[in-house]
Amino acid sequence: MDVDIGNALASVASPGVSRASLERLDERVADAHERIERGMANREHGYEALNLPERTDPDEIRAAVDPVADAEALLTVGIGGSSLGAATIANALEGVEPRSTGSRTESDGTETVFLDNVDPAWVSRKLASLPLEETAINVVSRSGTTAETLANFLVVRDAFESAGVDWTERTIVTTGDSGPLRDLADRHDLPSLKVPDGVPGRFSALSAVGMVAAAVCGHDLEALLEGAAAERESLSGSLFECPAYAYGATTYALDGRGAGTNAVMPYAESLETFAEWFAQLWAESLGKDELGQTPVRALGATDQHSQLQLYRAGPRDKLVTFLTVDDGPDRSIPETDVDDLAYLGDSTLGELLAAEFEATEASLAAAGRPNVRVELEAVDEYELGGLLYGMEAACVLAGELYRVNTFEQPAVEWAKKATRGLLGGGEFEEAEAVAEKTELRVER
Repeated sequence: MDVDIGNALASVASPGVSRASLERLDERVADAHERIERGMANREHGYEALNLPERTDPDEIRAAVDPVADAEALLTVGIGGSSLGAATIANALEGVEPRSTGSRTESDGTETVFLDNVDPAWVSRKLASLPLEETAINVVSRSGTTAETLANFLVVRDAFESAGVDWTERTIVTTGDSGPLRDLADRHDLPSLKVPDGVPGRFSALSAVGMVAAAVCGHDLEALLEGAAAERESLSGSLFECPAYAYGATTYALDGRGAGTNAVMPYAESLETFAEWFAQLWAESLGKDELGQTPVRALGATDQHSQLQLYRAGPRDKLVTFLTVDDGPDRSIPETDVDDLAYLGDSTLGELLAAEFEATEASLAAAGRPNVRVELEAVDEYELGGLLYGMEAACVLAGELYRVNTFEQPAVEWAKKATRGLLGGGEFEEAEAVAEKTELRVER
């Protein structure tokens, strides 16, 4: 992962950050890096996530999924960090051949479905679309008590039983040391993997939480971890020497100057889910004490025709983060006898996409709007591992600079308690607050 922050400098953009300001900020980055390294060395909660490249055991993951390795589809039941990391990896690598052979020689085309919402119509459609007798289940929850995950798992289990399919022969459990899911795995002797200690869900993509789907699909787990490890090696005490810290420090500095929205815009369809993963990482980690940027999801070139108008001509309160890929498959554009379109026949879709990106980047810079470029060599396991790790490290650094607890999420826990209370799962004062809603209804 390489980062270009040139278009975020004050000489280009407003708001922007001067080189002198970055050099002053770099002193705080050095202090933050020492704190991060200390947290990693002591395996402190949260910082332990940055140790995953050496902690995660690919062989253990492959052994757990071996009983369902021939599945035509994998249904992952989880929410938030228990789903988005896995979905990001699976969607990015769909159709990508592994860099090395590992234990399997090629990606096998397994369909991946992620039940990460409890909309009944949507869940029913997803289940109806799957060949259940050829579908594997991976249910993911650290506590084993997450309401949405357990509700969906009960629905899935019932659907399998109604179809005459033995769900116990097709289920993997990824959970903590104790709880209802751990008890279930023990009772039915289900293959199981452990959610790593000290790692919040949104930081767990490079563990069993995020890599089961990749394993079932035959992707190169070692390459994912090697890419992450290479990014870890780049961590240093200066933002000018570390792409992850350059990104984290620049976003922090721009937020303090008024760019309170961070629009993440991949120029690769396969990385669209990455923007969803990033949105959770950034919002849940940094949104505390009335601080933190608001992440927005976009997709190039699609959203040039929708959101770009706002980013270029709206309020000066946004940073646009571009994610580009240097190399990948391409396709020629057929020639045409339509004069106004003839120029397209001499190029490819890849060249068109690259031109769309460069034009968008330049248009924002010309309008004085800050933007940052994050570059990948390709969309493959190695580069994806580096991207996920790099953005996690950037987020941890930003948390240190904001001086917030990056690894807690009290606002999310409040809503969880309210939900449980509303469903009769206990007495919670948060549930009582629901009845106190102020109304001003306008009815037809």
